[in-house]
Amino acid sequence: MSEGGVPTIDELRAAASDAVQSAANLAELEQVRIRYLGKSGLLTAQLKALGTLPKEQRPAVGQIINQVKTAVQEQIDVRKQALQRVALEQRLVGEHIDVTLPGRGQRLGGLHPITRTLQRIERLFANAGFAVVEGPEIEDDYHNFEALNIPAHHPARAMHDTFYFVTGDCCAPIPRRCKYA
Repeated sequence: MSEGGVPTIDELRAAASDAVQSAANLAELEQVRIRYLGKSGLLTAQLKALGTLPKEQRPAVGQIINQVKTAVQEQIDVRKQALQRVALEQRLVGEHIDVTLPGRGQRLGGLHPITRTLQRIERLFANAGFAVVEGPEIEDDYHNFEALNIPAHHPARAMHDTFYFVTGDCCAPIPRRCKYA
């Protein structure tokens, strides 16, 4: 120890080296890094104390402190890699995969959002007492026009508004879901 109880640079180097080697896990190693190289670390405090030295000693002492900081950082990096390697090996030993098991099956697709919404609406109305009735989408001429008293010259019977089939059936000009007799 130098005067005033402040450790010398060599003592800091040795203490930091011992602390790095004795760190058993990454958390302890991070604490060592903070203690020696952190913002309020011991080596950082030595650099801040350079202002109290005579002008001619500052460059040499600053260079020595920076060399020690670099050496300590390299030791920390090497130890960190070793600890990470050990942690990975332990994790790999603990996590073994049985390659003889069958793979995960493929999930089947789902319903389209509009289909799901229509099903929800139908359930809602069914709960309210209504019934959903399916009807033909192709009607004959009588049920589509004659029974509704639509005259033969009405625009709804025009070829551009109604699709006619050879059998005399036609698609409804208005979307109709059901027919009641």
